[in-house]
Amino acid sequence: MSIRTDARGAATAVVAAVVLGAFLVGCSAAETSRGPGGDVPRVAPSVNAAAAAKAADEADAARTAEDEAGAEAEASEAAETARNRPEAVRDAFAGLQATLNEDCAPGSSNCAYFLGRVHDELGRLDKAMKADAQGPGHFKEPIAWIAALRGTLKGDTSTDNLEKHRSELIGTRDRINTWMQGDPEDYR
Repeated sequence: MSIRTDARGAATAVVAAVVLGAFLVGCSAAETSRGPGGDVPRVAPSVNAAAAAKAADEADAARTAEDEAGAEAEASEAAETARNRPEAVRDAFAGLQATLNEDCAPGSSNCAYFLGRVHDELGRLDKAMKADAQGPGHFKEPIAWIAALRGTLKGDTSTDNLEKHRSELIGTRDRINTWMQGDPEDYR
């Protein structure tokens, strides 16, 4: 729970108490030595107690709603941070390795999916390598190979272009696989 939420809760409680106090003072101000004035109906003490209890319940409900909203906002912010955090190189490499036993014949129905997936996995791995704690210098060769492939594709990730550069795409995947398994950390 944050200090901001505690401060809002305290402020809500103070406001509820002030409103309740004003309500009670206003009711008692109509009182005369002989009871309420002729234009003020007599209110039973139990009704005043019920109104006070209702006000307290509403203040509690408002404070609970604010606390829940604050908790949801904090959870949402944490989830957004986690989504934007680059994944570990080992995890990204596992995605690329999952494509190793797959292939496609140009023009086949699964070729668009397969080549698109290899391209996406290489992009994930590139991002993870650049964000890794060891620094992009540790992954100098694989990053360079991915950059060369990106230059070859010229931003065109259409099925036709990926099929046209199929050998470069799969060759980059295989070269990176060999490099990663030969690294002293063996990313398998």
